[in-house]
Amino acid sequence: MVEQYLEHSKQILSSERSGFKSGSKGSGLISLFGYQNIYDLREGFPLLTTKKMFTDGIIHELIWFFKGETNIKYLEDNKVKIWRGNAFEHNLPRMIKEGIFQEALLRKENKYGTEWDKAENEYGQRIREDNEFALRFGDAGPIYGYQWRHWKYFDEEKGERIEIDQLGNVIEEMRKKPVSKRHLITAWNPGDIPKMSLPSCHVMYQMTANDDGQLDLLLDQRSCDQFLGVPFNIASYAMLTQIIAQELDLEARYFIHTFGDSHFYTGLAKRGQWYRGNLHELQIRVKSVSSREEYLDVLEWVNKNAPKDETEERYDHVTGILEQLSREPKPLPRLHIAGKPFDKLTIDDFTLENYEHHPAIKRSMTV
Repeated sequence: MVEQYLEHSKQILSSERSGFKSGSKGSGLISLFGYQNIYDLREGFPLLTTKKMFTDGIIHELIWFFKGETNIKYLEDNKVKIWRGNAFEHNLPRMIKEGIFQEALLRKENKYGTEWDKAENEYGQRIREDNEFALRFGDAGPIYGYQWRHWKYFDEEKGERIEIDQLGNVIEEMRKKPVSKRHLITAWNPGDIPKMSLPSCHVMYQMTANDDGQLDLLLDQRSCDQFLGVPFNIASYAMLTQIIAQELDLEARYFIHTFGDSHFYTGLAKRGQWYRGNLHELQIRVKSVSSREEYLDVLEWVNKNAPKDETEERYDHVTGILEQLSREPKPLPRLHIAGKPFDKLTIDDFTLENYEHHPAIKRSMTV
């Protein structure tokens, strides 16, 4: 599994199909469109070992999705910050209108700066400490959990809005006919996209079983933050596959991950533009690597020549993956999950066994 992730990462940095483009979040990115990896879950839990992963964060987010919740207070109360940036930006105009934060934060040049970071951290603290504030400003919009458990549409014949529990319904249908080709859940709701803090990246997943009682799950992901998001997504959907398989008394077999736009963020402003001008040289250097240690030579070349700025370097994910590519993967761990209904699980029902990993590599997420 880890080797597949690393090979995919190398392809993004070196393939003739890859290219540089301006991202929607203010950072440049190196992008590869179209890819697929298949993970055999019988070999172990596909958790990245070339850097330390925040496993509790993956579990808490999945539990949050299962609950159908969209307010980040549950996550913040459990020290999970992954949705803070999106929720902060989503609620910022209303908070500015009420005088909680300064209007200057909305200026493009101030995003990701010192004052932005300070305000975002203050926002997280207030979500944790002030229930009323969290209720008013903690919602991230109708994102994954809402679409999985509370998909709504207007029934013109009945003249009313109808709610669908996609995940609950699919599991009940799988009990009746696990081999069906109709077990599909989507988070891409065009009518709700403008209300989301982040349009769904992992947009749809489909499940089916075979006559031998083995369950496969296929994820279709439109936008793939290869350094921070994708390792999280791999573990989350492998976990989801195992949970559903256990609930249906099936064996979790394959997790198939189909990628749309896979990319590495290159940092802001000058650093991002440096990658634009030097992508061809980077591709040649990565393509010519013949041993893991040589990735450190490519990393040294980037660090020596790219513009140096502490803020920009936090958002440069290319240097982070080059460091990972130099590391030797370790054996996969095993994940044990209590045999409970999916919507009754808590963090205490998950046990990760024999997780050996290299040190963490910290980078910031662009939102």
